[in-house]
Amino acid sequence: MLQLRDLPTQEVLQRFAQRYPAADVTAIASFLMLLRVATDLSVALDACLSKHDLLQGRWWVLILLMRETDLTSTPSVLAEKLGVTRATMTGLLDGLEQGGLVQRISVPEDRRSVKIKLTAAGQAKLDAVMPDYYTRLRLCMQGLSEQQRNDLQAILGVIDHGMSAWDFNQSI
Repeated sequence: MLQLRDLPTQEVLQRFAQRYPAADVTAIASFLMLLRVATDLSVALDACLSKHDLLQGRWWVLILLMRETDLTSTPSVLAEKLGVTRATMTGLLDGLEQGGLVQRISVPEDRRSVKIKLTAAGQAKLDAVMPDYYTRLRLCMQGLSEQQRNDLQAILGVIDHGMSAWDFNQSI
């Protein structure tokens, strides 16, 4: 993953705006900062999870299963919730099953169907990871008041709503 460490100055952005009239300097600066912070957060999360012998994809599967009252879901639902293909989900589940963190359970009424269940070992893995994760997350966000955190969520929601601008099937 590339990380832009050297964000452009206002002067550089102004030069670009002179050449490209569609450029909005504050939008560009905000976007690049958000992109850099998001990348940094993802790298930091990877580092935290790797200390616990996990990758993000596998961790998210465990989290999704833990959210279910019966700790069970189907591969297709998990794939949809994570935004990955079924083939990618199969790979994630294979690794988790080999590690004993999930179990595939046949569905008696439909021999082609399978459910995925979080095992006791999977829950134990989460119990080891989550205190570290929550401590780091709290420390990362401690500079913001609760109101600022709520404002940040609202702002990110607005940006998320604007993501349709990146839909290349749509003309702008």
